[in-house]
Amino acid sequence: MSFSENRYSQIPYRRCGDSGLMLPILSLGLWHNFGGKADLDNARDILRTAFNHGITHFDLANNYGPPPGSAEENFGKILHSDFKGYRDELIISTKAGYRMWDGPYGEWGSRKYLISSIDQSLKRMNLDYVDVFYHHRPDPDTPLEESMMALDQIVRSGKALYAGISNYGGEKTRQAKHILAELGTPFIIHQPMYNMFVRGPEEDLFPVLKEEGIGCIPFSPLSQGLLTNKYIGGIPEKSRIADPDGFLQENDLTQEKLDKIIALNEVAEKRGQSLAQLALVWVLRNEVVTSALIGVSKKEQLLDNIAALDNLELTEEEQNQIESILN
Repeated sequence: MSFSENRYSQIPYRRCGDSGLMLPILSLGLWHNFGGKADLDNARDILRTAFNHGITHFDLANNYGPPPGSAEENFGKILHSDFKGYRDELIISTKAGYRMWDGPYGEWGSRKYLISSIDQSLKRMNLDYVDVFYHHRPDPDTPLEESMMALDQIVRSGKALYAGISNYGGEKTRQAKHILAELGTPFIIHQPMYNMFVRGPEEDLFPVLKEEGIGCIPFSPLSQGLLTNKYIGGIPEKSRIADPDGFLQENDLTQEKLDKIIALNEVAEKRGQSLAQLALVWVLRNEVVTSALIGVSKKEQLLDNIAALDNLELTEEEQNQIESILN
């Protein structure tokens, strides 16, 4: 398999905090559409298109599917069939923290669970190591030191190159950074939810990331598809809201939110962009953000997201308009 020779000129890269690692400003998440129910040819097409456009970072978690684990298994198959010889050009991450198997050792943040999880993930993907291993969520009942020491052991054992965390608040993030710094382990990245509708990290988390030199890769920058023009004319049959088993439900789309979506879409159209493109540009405007983690169900959505990079500048007037709509 071969890829475009000019792929690295198609996307900007940003340094991940104070580390030496560079990430593309768009990264591909495999939360949906890569599990056991997925069309493997479609998944392969998405991954190959991403890499052809310079997206080198693919993000997973042990429980991605459905069923849990199947996204890693499918990714591993495609990795070894289509990306053979390109492992050193890829940044692969996975996470553990949510429920993965039955019993008291199948979730949260114990040393037992985290180390078992990375071993299972590596087997599913048929890899010797991942580039980044995250603790997926803070554990209120396990000492932070135990979870961070597990990440330290995972890095020292060569199963991951860097450590990261996800869904942690600002103060816990600072504590985690200091524990790992004392252990000498490179903690370089945080993965929070952040988008036009979820702005809590601006106050609580982002100042800590900036002070501590930690990179940031927000997930759900399009608010699981709400920040697109998909729902302006109603709820499409095969949309996430239409799926009764999905994370996004009909009551997530209130009239107030729909009014904001319509107004934001008008701002996007005046810029010559789709609403999805505007939402990505808005997330990437923040200097703390290293990369925006996108999720797509088909190649065309991916290409639309990538086209956002054609105009990454927001004028002061546009920023004021957006703030007025959101507030």
